[in-house]
Amino acid sequence: MSAVSSEQLLAQLKWRYAVKKFDPVAKIPADTWNALEESLVLAPSSYGLQPWKFFVVENPTVRAALLPHSWGQKQIVDASHLVVFAVKKDVSAADAERLANYSATVRGLPAGSLDAYKQLMVGSLTRTPAAELDIWMSRQVFIALGGFLTACALLGVDTCPMEGFLPEKYDEVLGLPEKGYASRVVATAGYRHPEDKQAALKKVRFAHSEIVERIA
Repeated sequence: MSAVSSEQLLAQLKWRYAVKKFDPVAKIPADTWNALEESLVLAPSSYGLQPWKFFVVENPTVRAALLPHSWGQKQIVDASHLVVFAVKKDVSAADAERLANYSATVRGLPAGSLDAYKQLMVGSLTRTPAAELDIWMSRQVFIALGGFLTACALLGVDTCPMEGFLPEKYDEVLGLPEKGYASRVVATAGYRHPEDKQAALKKVRFAHSEIVERIA
């Protein structure tokens, strides 16, 4: 299987930045967006539980309704696509059982062959206090965000990850509580506007020696 070169990877990561002004006319092609959605589906998570849902908000009226709850950041309405990363509330033993059963089906294994794995998951989930469990599952959502941002960069799609919004208001507008989910972070995706001055700024990162330490 072919892979991008080290040079290509670093070039795209250096090209990437948090876009402040999107071109509202430039839209992500359907095939490109389909691949990016699939990158979300393929994101890793603890135990493979996938305690999330990714809400792609297409309706311009709904996006306009979210703008006041986003500190007025225009990326919400100008970007080609808006993704709300949400965590599944009240993850329980039932989710572990569902995953174990589905895994056995996908891999062609006998029923009950993953019971030990299921019990391992159930033990972790039931021993963890509810508040800590929500934090744990929410961290998984951010893993998915990181993968999404990298996938976008590799395909030449601009992004802006955003925590500058009011989750409770987003949940209200999108009806997430009724669906059993709660928003945690947002990502806008599209193409930078030629007038976005942030694009010309040098990327600021501390020296490699300050950030990476090898423990031999």
